[in-house]
Amino acid sequence: MTVGEMLVATVPMARTLNLEFLETTAERAVVRLPDQADYHNHVGGPHAGAMFTLAESASGAIVIAAFGDQMSRAVPLAVKAEIGYKKLAKGVVTATATLARPVADVVAELDEGKRPEFPVAIEIRRADGAVTGEMTVVWTLRPHT
Repeated sequence: MTVGEMLVATVPMARTLNLEFLETTAERAVVRLPDQADYHNHVGGPHAGAMFTLAESASGAIVIAAFGDQMSRAVPLAVKAEIGYKKLAKGVVTATATLARPVADVVAELDEGKRPEFPVAIEIRRADGAVTGEMTVVWTLRPHT
């Protein structure tokens, strides 16, 4: 099962919004939100909550891809998120997530018995390539007790 398939199977909001996981690697996760009238806002584009969920889902996909081998000893948790809406989004939007810290540094902190935190940067783009939103989600790996 791919990371995207696993997330669709286990995260109800990913299924509800019909998110499409296009790429899920430790370097990058790309997730698309189809254009769906049921999730439009008052100006005919994707609702802000749908775009937040899209971006957060992309961040979760890269976290699973990058740290999936650590799940036996730690659980990934989102600590905080900040989003900025830059331009009007219309139609299909795609979120691209990248880790802002090297995987090895995060794992080294976990090895030291710490609870590492690390940011994931996400860009949301329309089909024409314009950036409609930017989000940062800070994640942690909480060691199992």
